[in-house]
Amino acid sequence: MNVYFSGMIGSGKTTLGERVARDLRLEFFDLDREMDRRLGYSFHRLVHEKGWLPFRELEYSICKFFAGLTDAVICLGGGTVRYEWNIDVLRPTGVFILLDVPLSELVRRVRTADRPRVNEGVSLEEDISIIWEKGKHRYYGTADIVLASGQKSVDQETAEIETLILGDSRFSALRVARPGR
Repeated sequence: MNVYFSGMIGSGKTTLGERVARDLRLEFFDLDREMDRRLGYSFHRLVHEKGWLPFRELEYSICKFFAGLTDAVICLGGGTVRYEWNIDVLRPTGVFILLDVPLSELVRRVRTADRPRVNEGVSLEEDISIIWEKGKHRYYGTADIVLASGQKSVDQETAEIETLILGDSRFSALRVARPGR
């Protein structure tokens, strides 16, 4: 059983996932970091030089690796859940938490990031809006739990997620370090 954090680029998956994993003493994995590790360079370069198809193929390979793990907190890429083949391999192995952040906040968070655009020739705001409009049914459809995020502090959101994990029966198979043990 794993905990999968999903959400758009800039939703805070890595920040919150790292904190939750540390506090509950679970292994932590981040799809973007795993991709960079396997490539030996930034996945941005892969997208720039070879396009999105090789990126999505590598993403699927990493999802298969994640599906073989247990008791891990795993942060998926911003677009991972938009592709059914990723969900098919991950779904039986964990619970999905969607970090639902207002689009204006996502844009603010990623404005300075040098990320490859999905929709070339449009502004960052338009790119994020198009991605959301085309994929929101996948984000919500994949989520076991939707957490309104981006309006509280990282400490408050981390505590909320940890309380959820420790108290929700959907996480009962997850072997976490429970307080007092």
